[in-house]
Amino acid sequence: MISKANAEHYLWGDKCDGWYLVNRQDMLIIHEKMPPGTCEKRHYHSVSRQFFFVLNGALTMELDGKAHQIGVQQGIEIPPGLKHQARNDTESAVEFLVISHPTTRGDRSDVI
Repeated sequence: MISKANAEHYLWGDKCDGWYLVNRQDMLIIHEKMPPGTCEKRHYHSVSRQFFFVLNGALTMELDGKAHQIGVQQGIEIPPGLKHQARNDTESAVEFLVISHPTTRGDRSDVI
């Protein structure tokens, strides 16, 4: 059994949290938490397909320059090659799942 309480924790970005729920080469599932006003670097994956699913709060996902608001119990799929950036533009923390197939390890290119 795995849960946020016993999963391996890591910090990323500007005070953001992540917990590895599944960490395999063929699949990566992460529970992430972003404080208000935080964002990740804009990037893309050459091979990995991702699905973001919001558990609490609201996530802004910028896809090729267009912002999408993702609310609780909503998700968005990101195909390989699509430039994207997750942001929390709200005054409350946002928590979400990120499911990647295959893993994103070694498959990330930041966009300057």
